[in-house]
Amino acid sequence: MDPTDPTALENLLPCQGEVRYHGPVLTDEVAWDFFERLNRDTAWRQDEVLLYGRRLTTAREVAWHGDPDCDYTYSGTTKKALPWTPCLLELKALVEAFAGSVFNSCLINLYHSGNEGMAWHSDDEKMLEPCGPIASLSLGAERRFVFRHKSGARPDVPLLLAHGSLLVMRGTTQIHWRHSLPKSRRVTEPRINLTFRRIVRP
Repeated sequence: MDPTDPTALENLLPCQGEVRYHGPVLTDEVAWDFFERLNRDTAWRQDEVLLYGRRLTTAREVAWHGDPDCDYTYSGTTKKALPWTPCLLELKALVEAFAGSVFNSCLINLYHSGNEGMAWHSDDEKMLEPCGPIASLSLGAERRFVFRHKSGARPDVPLLLAHGSLLVMRGTTQIHWRHSLPKSRRVTEPRINLTFRRIVRP
């Protein structure tokens, strides 16, 4: 099996979407090197979300990078894209080779421990390419990740995201499924997650 051929991997979703897990695409040593570089050099900022009309600051920290004019609006907040760094360009090229797609932007998340997670949501903002691919690269602590069909008629689809691993979502996944990163008291180490995306520029 060619790991760079997305169609050679099992689709984890039973219907109405496509999610393929490549597993680790970096060696342990190389993945930790990227983790340290990103943790040290990224211009981290606490994220803001709009919840029931109130603007809240999250413990999770984020950074948004991309091509010029790749602004990203979610949870009532617009992020201006910071330029690509050499580190991010290295990872972007690697992810594009495995995903078979080209990306123009990346949201980086820093979860300091399992006390921080992500609630149920879909990445379906209007500036994202409709049904376009989203590639998620995980560095650091192994975390549980779960898909849930919006109808509630299908069983949840859980998996563990390993250090150095790549998950690619595409097709109608964001239309029919939500996903979350549940909190876990057992996880005490940090995790950096990079989600490469395609913004449709005006």
